[in-house]
Amino acid sequence: MASELMTALTLLAREKNIDEYAMLDRLEASLAATYRKILDLENETRAVLDRDSGKISIYELVPVGGTEEEPIFEERDVTPADVSRTAAQAAKSVIVGMIRDAEREQIFDEYQDRVGDSVTGTVQQSDARYTLIKLREGVEALLPPSEQPSTERYDHNQRIKAYIIEVRKTTTEPSIVVSRTHPGLLKRLFELEVPEIYDGIVEIKSVAREPGLRSKIAVSSREPGLDPVGACVGPKGSRVRMVVAELRGERIDVVPWSDDAAQFVANALSPAKVSRVTISDADRSATVIVPDDQLSLAIGKEGQNARLAAKLTGWRIDIKNTSQAYESGLTDVAPDSGSAEHVEGDGRCSAVTASGVRCRNRAKPGTTLCSLHDKEAAK
Repeated sequence: MASELMTALTLLAREKNIDEYAMLDRLEASLAATYRKILDLENETRAVLDRDSGKISIYELVPVGGTEEEPIFEERDVTPADVSRTAAQAAKSVIVGMIRDAEREQIFDEYQDRVGDSVTGTVQQSDARYTLIKLREGVEALLPPSEQPSTERYDHNQRIKAYIIEVRKTTTEPSIVVSRTHPGLLKRLFELEVPEIYDGIVEIKSVAREPGLRSKIAVSSREPGLDPVGACVGPKGSRVRMVVAELRGERIDVVPWSDDAAQFVANALSPAKVSRVTISDADRSATVIVPDDQLSLAIGKEGQNARLAAKLTGWRIDIKNTSQAYESGLTDVAPDSGSAEHVEGDGRCSAVTASGVRCRNRAKPGTTLCSLHDKEAAK
């Protein structure tokens, strides 16, 4: 029986890719604990499983002297006659436990490497405490309330995408924590929808989100002549619509990135038209002047557009309309004078169309708009 047990244990360890020696050490510890209870022993016990013959011996460790720090024990053989039968039962329990541990370790290793990646799963449970998402058979992720947009509610078996922010070991299953609010989710969604981003031709330079409400992303192209905004928006807005749908209607502004701070700030305030941007490097602030009829659009509802533009650019933004700027001496251009001030930049028209694509025309000298959009602005 003993040799049969060793043969079975060795074969099973190889089949399940379990460390054979670690399994046998764990089996000895399990047998020692089991027989201490069965035999109702007062002292600690030690189990020995001969690696060659498979013979099992149980010893009671009886203290016979020494000190408290270094006690001396005598090993008293208390091996019962039916030890092999009990060993087989213990071996089954140990192997099942080790298989579970191996699976947990495999899941941890797999998903630890995917922190910062997006995953797709189905909602298993959702309440005020947490939302549980099944990623695949035997693997679940936790979506805490703090990582959920306030505008979203989840239904059972609903498929959603989320962003992995943490993977940690626990006493049971690995804890995979995901987010629906992280800016990284927006990046990953655009990677899935825009081949130019996935291939590295178009780069997302920065992201600003107010989850569930509105986001802005700044993009640039590594390929001359390729419009990065147009690539992200897609034909008739098809690409950006897919991202908006996944984010449950969250509004997304795609704006061109610029290494010129003034131009970048002007772009970030889209869809508002900007007359002039003055940059102060000392306190990293930008003073923006907009036409009178563009002030509310530039600031946005409850300051949202300006707030997101500030997050996107990293500049503190102070917005004034032409009337305010003229009265405070920030501009010599009077309101309704028909003149437009200059925004330093790449020379292109700063207007952004309804589909989110920046105008390709050159700006008129001394202005930020082309002839077409300058006429529209004057209406």
